[in-house]
Order: sequence, then C-alpha cells, then structure tokens
Amino acid sequence: MFLGMSNLMLGQNVSGVVKDDTTQPVPGVSVVVKGTTVGTTTDFDGNYAINANNGDTLVFSYVGYETQEIEVSSSILNVTLQSGVALDAVVLTGNRSKPRTILDSAVPIDNIGLEEMRNTGQPTIDKMLTYKVPSFNSSTQTISDATAHFDPADLRGLGPSRTLVLVNGKRKNQSALVYINDTPGKGEVGVDLKSIPAAAIERIEVLRDGASAQYGSDAIAGVINMVLKKNVEYTTVNVKSGVTTEGDGFNFGVDLNTGLSGDNGGYLNVTAGYYEQEKTNRPGTPGTDVLIGVEAGDPTWGSWLADNPDLGMTVGQPELKKLDLFFNAGIPFKNDSGEFYTFGGVTTRQGKSFALYRAPYWVGDPHNLLHEAGTDYNGFQPTFETDVLDNNLTAGVKWNMFNFDVDFSGTYGRNRIDYDVNNTLNIDLGANSPTEFGVGGYTFSNSLANLDFSRSLGQVNVAFGAEIKQENFSARAGDAASYYNPTGNGGAQSFPGLQPSNAVRADRHNYGVYGDLEWEPSDALLIGGAVRYEDFSDFGDNVSWKVSGRYSLGDKGALRASYSTGFRAPSLHQIYLSNVQTLVSGGSISNQGTFNNVDPIIREDLGVPQLTAETSKNISAGITYKIKSNLSVSADFYNVKVDDRVLFTGEIGFDGDDASTNPVETILIANSITSLKFFVNAVNTNTTGLDLVVNYTNIDLGEGRLNATLAANFNETTIEGEIDTPALLEANGYNIFNRKEQSRITSSRPKSKILLGLDYNINKWNFILNNTYFGEVSWQHANNGLNGADLGNGPLPLDDAAFDQTFAGKVITDLIVGYEFSEKISANISVNNLLNVYPDEIDTKGDFVTDLGGRFKYPWEVNQFGFNGTVLNASVAFKF
Repeated sequence: MFLGMSNLMLGQNVSGVVKDDTTQPVPGVSVVVKGTTVGTTTDFDGNYAINANNGDTLVFSYVGYETQEIEVSSSILNVTLQSGVALDAVVLTGNRSKPRTILDSAVPIDNIGLEEMRNTGQPTIDKMLTYKVPSFNSSTQTISDATAHFDPADLRGLGPSRTLVLVNGKRKNQSALVYINDTPGKGEVGVDLKSIPAAAIERIEVLRDGASAQYGSDAIAGVINMVLKKNVEYTTVNVKSGVTTEGDGFNFGVDLNTGLSGDNGGYLNVTAGYYEQEKTNRPGTPGTDVLIGVEAGDPTWGSWLADNPDLGMTVGQPELKKLDLFFNAGIPFKNDSGEFYTFGGVTTRQGKSFALYRAPYWVGDPHNLLHEAGTDYNGFQPTFETDVLDNNLTAGVKWNMFNFDVDFSGTYGRNRIDYDVNNTLNIDLGANSPTEFGVGGYTFSNSLANLDFSRSLGQVNVAFGAEIKQENFSARAGDAASYYNPTGNGGAQSFPGLQPSNAVRADRHNYGVYGDLEWEPSDALLIGGAVRYEDFSDFGDNVSWKVSGRYSLGDKGALRASYSTGFRAPSLHQIYLSNVQTLVSGGSISNQGTFNNVDPIIREDLGVPQLTAETSKNISAGITYKIKSNLSVSADFYNVKVDDRVLFTGEIGFDGDDASTNPVETILIANSITSLKFFVNAVNTNTTGLDLVVNYTNIDLGEGRLNATLAANFNETTIEGEIDTPALLEANGYNIFNRKEQSRITSSRPKSKILLGLDYNINKWNFILNNTYFGEVSWQHANNGLNGADLGNGPLPLDDAAFDQTFAGKVITDLIVGYEFSEKISANISVNNLLNVYPDEIDTKGDFVTDLGGRFKYPWEVNQFGFNGTVLNASVAFKF
C-alpha cells in the first residue's frame, strides 16, 4: 500500500551535498527521480546518493525551501536551496503512483517533521498532533477505566473509528479497547497512538480527505501516515523532564535513536525510549455528598465530610510508565534491482487511574481488609490498572518487473490489554475477599498481505493491487473472585471482572482489490480516479470509488477538488464485546450490562439487526496559493455524510411503571442488571467544515528569521433524520440514543480550533510561541432536565434545556526556548499552558448527576484540552 522511495533503477550513482542560501547543510531533503518512485533523503550533513541516468531530472524538496528540479549530467551534483514554503513538501500518502508535493496534490495533506512535533512541548504523538493539526483532537480522560489510558483521538470530529493510521504506508492495528465510558468517542475503537514513539518518526503525513477507495475501511475522515526514520548521521539521545506548577504530574523520559548505513544503500535505524508520568489531581470540593444523600451537617458523617471536602477523589491524568523499541531497515539487492525492507516495534506500558472514592458511609470494610483494626475507617479509592502490550512487524520486497514497481509485503500487529482493579474488595466474599483482582482483558490482532503495482506511462500513472486481511479479537475472563456476585452487590467494587460468559474468541477475514489512475494531459491539469472492492466474511462486500482533480496555477498554487464514497466495517470489538459495568445513574449505584450483537437476547428477543458497514459520501474543494515565495495560503471546504453509523446505545432500563413488566425489564431482571446497552447501526450524520492554513516563512527580523503559521478548522456535525430504533424498543417507549449521547457526536469536540505559531531563530537561540484556541463544547442533559424537576418556577417546559451547559472557548499559550551549545548539544525549556488556563467549571444548575455530586470541578464528558494547568518541561539532546 505504501509506495516508498527505494533505489530500483539501473544507472550511475549520483551524489552531492544540499545546502541552504546561507551555505548551511540541509538534512532530510527529499531527492526524487522525477516521474518515478526512486528517491532518498539527505543525511545530517546534507549528503545524498541516488541511482540515476544522465538526462534524468532530480527533484529536491524540503519544508521551508523552494523545490528545485535539476537535470543529471554528471555523477556529482551539489545543490543550493532557496527559502520557500511548505507547499513544496513532498508527500507519499494518497498517491499510489508517485510522490507529489503538497502543491501538486489533488487533496489536502499536512506534512509535519519531528522537530515541529517536538516543538509543541507535548509528551506523546496524540498530544503533539492535537497542537499541530487543527482538525485533530485528543485530550486526557479521567475516571474512565481503561479509556483514561488511551485517550480517544479523531480527525474532523468524526470519531476515532474513522481515521486510518499507517506506519510507512502499512495499516497499523487497532487497539483492543472499546471506549465504553462517558467520554468523547464513546462506543468507538481507535488506534493506540501512544504505542508509537516520536523519536522513531521522521515525519507525519495527514491526509484530510476520504480515502477508502485507496486504503479500505476506516479512512472516512482521513489518513495519518507515520514515516519512520531511515538514514541518520548521528546517534541522538534526548532526555526530558517536567512537572506542573501545582507540584504534581512529574514526568521523565529518555529516548535514543541510532542507525547504520551501508555503501550499497542499506540502512538500519533503531529507536529505544522510556517515559513515565505521575498522576495529577484537580477534584471538586463539594463538602457534601448529594449523590449518596449525605449532607455536610449529617450527625454521623459531617465531620468526615469536613475533613474530606473533595470526598477523597483523585481526578486528573493517570500514572504511566512506557517502554518502546522500534526499528526500520532495508537491504538493496545486487545491481540495485530491488530491496528487502522490514520495520516494526514493540511498546509496553503500565498505567494506574482511579475510580470513584468509596466513602465510609457508602461501602463498609467490616473485616479490616483495607484499613488497620482500631483505626478510623475512611473509605477507599479503587485503582484501575492496565498492562498494555502493542507490537507490530512488517516485512516486504520491492522490485521492478516489466517496468512496474512492485511491492509485496506482510504485516502483523497486535494490541493486548490486561486489567487489574486494586485497593478494593468484594463485599460478598466477606473476610476472604482479596484486595487485588485480575478482572480480565482483551486482545486484538490483524495479519495482512499486500501486493501493489505502479507505473508511470508518461502522462498516465497507474497503480493497482490486492490485500488479504485476517482479524482476531478475544476477551478473557477475570478472577472468579472479581465477578462473584450472589447478592447483587456487583463483584469487585468499581469494576466487576469479566465473566466466563463474556469471554470470546472471534475472527474474520476480508480481501480487497483496487485500481488507481492519474492522468496529466498537461502540466496544469491532473485528473485522478480510484475504485476498491472489499469482501468481509461476516457482513458482506462494499465498493468504494473516488474522483479527484487539480488545476495548477503555475508556480503560484492550484485549485483542487475530490468526491468519494467510503465505508467502515464494524469492528470485531463492537460486534462481540459484552460485560457488566458499575456506574452512577440518577443518583444510585447500579450494574449495567453490555450485550454483544450476536447474543440471542439482542438479535432475537429485542430484534436488533446484525451490524453492517457504515457508508459515506465525501466532497472537498480547495485552493492553494503562493502570494509570494515565502507566503502561502490554502483553504479547503469539506462535507462528509456518514450513513448507518454504528453507535453504542444509552442506558436502557426500567421505565418506572411498577404496575407491569415490559419485555426489556424481563431481560434486566433475568440478568440481575439495572440497565443494558448494545451496538446498532442507527444514525446518519452530516459534517461540514473548512480547513485554513497560512504560512509566512523566513521573514528577516533583526539578525534572525521568523516563521509564522496560522491554521484553523471550523466544523459542524448534525444528526440527520430519525434514530433507527428497533421496533420492540420503540413500541415500549425507549429512546436508545438520548440527548446526552447525541451531543457526544455533535458537540463534545470543539467546533472551531485555531493555531497561531511563531518561530524565531537568532544565532544559537530558538524562540517559539504557540497559541491554540479550542472552541466551545457543549454537554446536554439526557432527558432535557425533565422527570418532574422544579427549579422554583414550576415544572420545566418540554423545550427547556435547563441542565445543559456550554463550556466557553479558551486559548492555550505555549512558550518554548531552545539553545544550541554546539553542533552536538542542544537544550530547550518549554512552558505549556503559560497562562494557567482551565476549562469553565461545571455549573450543575441543580442536577447533581452532571458532576457526580460535585466530585468533578471541570468537564469530563466533554473535554477540550484537559485540566492540568501550567506544565514546565526541560530537555537536553546529545548527538554523537
């Protein structure tokens, strides 16, 4: 799937050095034989070597410099690049036939280098992208079980499931986790972006357009391709550390990147890294517990509430320890007739987050399991601990056959999660209860084989290929003690273990074939088209197609547009997931059951249809324009319609009518649960938006140079038509997707995000000032604040969203200062969230469910940028 650049041609070895207009060597410059996929990049000293013939044209391009095309006339070719703009950066994503610049591409693509990502001051890839790509969002979650350790991420507000992630152009496996808690992305499955270390990445290409016709399922919102480092001149060690101004959240990390290169063009790049972070805590301090019904003046517990106004809560980022090991390697065949390549890595991390604090009046400890005999019992806060293992490996061969570039590869990826719930107990086990429980876990893996062909035929570029994929999903039961529940108390407090009935091993396979054609009848006009057929063993087949066009405005820019259809296969997780989860609903503690889509209770008793693929229609149109050589602007309009979107229903429970029992309540009683949920195709959405990027680079300012970037995304998602509710549930008056769940799709992510970045270099100093505006988000009450609520003016009218809240947009300012002590030693200090900005505080408006009785000070079901406040970081990099 990935048409990487390798030495496949016969000819002479052309080499040289690339420098800028100040005679400094430029590392990382892309050098491509025009009209082919043959290419390389310059090393840290600006050196390059490539196989080409006399008369061939070499294209030299790099972000911030004008692209140069030079005809080969000798074996030595030195080049000087002039200051330019990012429109000339070469990208590979979205182009099956040959690399193109952002200026030449028919679809919008961001090209982000490693230094740009690190200059955000953020610790992980998902957070780096949040502060570099306006349409990308990911924020730290809290009190949300395993979701707190993955942080759902998405493009264009379309949910984690609809962004395809590639590594070196090969599909990255999804995580094993379904986000089932009340967070953005609820009910979705994404890729574990924390499992890819930034130190291993050369650049990230973000395709902001539907691409299912080229890459298959999941590419509805776009594609993120992470290109790994290949040739490096130095071994680099980077050490970093930081802490919040509140004195918590201490973090420490170290990473090493090194490489070997052979005279024949072979390479081996290796990255190793370690990162850890401590928890932060920003709880509410209600001093009273209306959730359980214990007031501040309670004669028994009033003193405990006075001593523990935060109700014992820990609300903030989880603890984390992470270890990475990645590699990227290639070995050319003799006579440069092809290349064997392989890359992959393994990440292991352990995390600890926290559940709701069990106050002493809520859960007792009569056998002194969690406190010493003779001491006052103050309750306990269970911990939710994860052990995540993510590994992937790709191996392949590239060669030339009948003038076609051929790429044959195999990929295996796996993500495994094991859960432990500690510092808790199972009431039903009495004095024999453990205080630590293994509560089960999940594993997802995929195996792929890809065969791709491409060829340039003058004005026509053609590509075609095939893919076979096998997916596996398994759920493992927890310790018997974790789910032992004879009296209905729920098993292990905070998270009852997965039961043997929840354990599952499921698999499916699919195959796909595609064709891709580009025609350039003139230098100005490019017309492209792609079609892909996929067949899945569990739900059937799909055909997706795409047409695109670009009209060049010479060296000034281009007009571009595309229209495509797409699809997303329901994940195996969404089909087979089942569990019982403890939650707070309507002021009471209850057990909620998730039933999978193949359960007879769901399919036969409730009449829920089999899950099938979502389908989409995606249109985009835009312009890129160079106002002058170092000032450019691009604007892209888009509209994405998704039909039959897979959703995770809201809580379906007792209807409050004690006089009779309906069919749903019969199921609840039989399974000892108070509510149930399931997955179903039931919603159509319409997303409209605008992406805007302005780059003004290499501005002479005093003795230094200033680069400025303004990037913005504006979007609006609406739900079209009626929710497709199964007939039995509709007949009994159930709303399977209430206002709160709908707002999770339409308003839990910012509808606008604006980034303004200033980067000033003077002598050995580098000053970066980033301002990121996160637009407002909204939380909506599940039933509009009804159920007989009275705020002093009589019962609420039906159209009064009394308990809803909109959290205002805020600007986060980051300051990074760097200094180069020498060519091999540099350091920087960053202050993230310089002005200590927090989200608006929750206003319950009389509804304690909104903030769980004051336990949360800041919004958690909708989340713009987290609530850690100011973070101070420092790092030192060594090259040797």
